[in-house]
Amino acid sequence: MAAFIIPGCSTSFIVALLVLVCSIAGHLPLHSCQETYYDPEWKPAGGTWYGDPDGDGSDGGACGYGVLSTSPYGSSIAAGNSPLFLNGSGCGVCYEVKCNHTDLCKPTATDVVITDLCPGGAFCDGSFPHFDLSGTAISKMAISGQEEALRTVAVYDLLYRRIPCSYPGQNISFTVDSGSNPFWLSLIVKYEGGPGDIQAIQIKQAGNDSGWQAMTQNWGANWMVQSNTGSALQGPLSIRLATQLTGQVVVAADVIPAGYDPGATYESSVQF
Repeated sequence: MAAFIIPGCSTSFIVALLVLVCSIAGHLPLHSCQETYYDPEWKPAGGTWYGDPDGDGSDGGACGYGVLSTSPYGSSIAAGNSPLFLNGSGCGVCYEVKCNHTDLCKPTATDVVITDLCPGGAFCDGSFPHFDLSGTAISKMAISGQEEALRTVAVYDLLYRRIPCSYPGQNISFTVDSGSNPFWLSLIVKYEGGPGDIQAIQIKQAGNDSGWQAMTQNWGANWMVQSNTGSALQGPLSIRLATQLTGQVVVAADVIPAGYDPGATYESSVQF
């Protein structure tokens, strides 16, 4: 299904219309609808790399994901500057990235996910998109045998485009912050497929017929809520997530148990 623009329509209206069209056209392959939202064209960006040559940059980073190399995120990640990190809204977004150094780089793209902030400095300041890539990601871009030579390049000319995220066999998960208590819940949202981003999160307590309570984005991929009744949060807790790019909504029913453990990770049964 081709993308289209209606003169005078806002982006939010167009996204809502596309969601409606995709929901009506149930006979169409899902990817036909998904591809409407993603970047068909390559765009320019700057690039650097950090960390160990075969590493994942730095564990966790400004999104708060924790250890990456042994997680579904893997080591092919990037820290994005402000136009990519978007005050944390860019956490979990996936891109194809390739470099223009034709004597060193493969012509094919490497997939990366934003897990960190590239903060300030000569390369990360400004409005021009910049990827500070992990050693693993930059090495994947190299022609076989040219990995070390590519890593010695100080600054890279990159091309990038947004793509759907894919975590086969992995559903959306929530890691409860170690400082959480029965009255205040803070958590990190992980492994969102498709758009990879989150527009809004709401939470519903067990036996609460009054509906959903909005969570607040703290930082990175961290969202929080406190009891609005003065009583402890009543689990199990259900979480409803809406994506920013596509407006899709999923409900992770009863995903956070009663008596949840600070520091524990709870995997849902849903995925975008």
